[in-house]
Amino acid sequence: MGMITGDWQEALQGEFQKPYYKELYKFVKNEYSTTVVYPPSEDIFNALHYTSLADVKVVILGQDPYHEPKQAHGLCFSVSPEVQVPPSLVNIYKELHENLGCAIPNNGYLEKWARQGVLLLNTVLTVRAHNAFSHAGRGWEQFTDAIIEAVNREDRPIVFMLWGSPAQKKKAMLTNPKHLVLCAPHPSPLSAYRGFFGCKHFSQANAFLAEHGQEKIDWQIENV
Repeated sequence: MGMITGDWQEALQGEFQKPYYKELYKFVKNEYSTTVVYPPSEDIFNALHYTSLADVKVVILGQDPYHEPKQAHGLCFSVSPEVQVPPSLVNIYKELHENLGCAIPNNGYLEKWARQGVLLLNTVLTVRAHNAFSHAGRGWEQFTDAIIEAVNREDRPIVFMLWGSPAQKKKAMLTNPKHLVLCAPHPSPLSAYRGFFGCKHFSQANAFLAEHGQEKIDWQIENV
């Protein structure tokens, strides 16, 4: 696994010594050496590499990484620029178009969001090829809960977008009254029409940030 650096390392250092993390580390290391696992090992912690704790403005939670070749690169919902845009992200783009007038881009590469302070965090950070949720229940959930708790402790207004019931289970952890918690159905084709479309989370997030003297997120992803 890649190294965690910067302020995340300080915030999470207590986790590295816990028994669950040592077991998780052994499991993940063995998986990478014996089978095909996504994302590439150097990309596992990209959500933390691209968005420092001090810079987090918005948190979007996913579940586990995409499990087909060249898709996952460590940011939830995002894919490498040359890969077809997945269905859930197609729906996210549709909502952005309706909500903020963003043009729908020809790629699903969301690094631009991460560089502006959008923490694109999956609750499980690795997956076996072609096998969704294959690394669930191995300890990642406890580790990413520690990430969420670290953000919750930050003494400034942060927006959490919780899409779908797994993400919404984290709502109980978000106890800081300074934060804004937005909930909606998941953007997948199965559930987007139940209330993700029309949720206006992106405009609400920007209004909240502006209200508290922070720069808005530029949600427009450019064509490649």
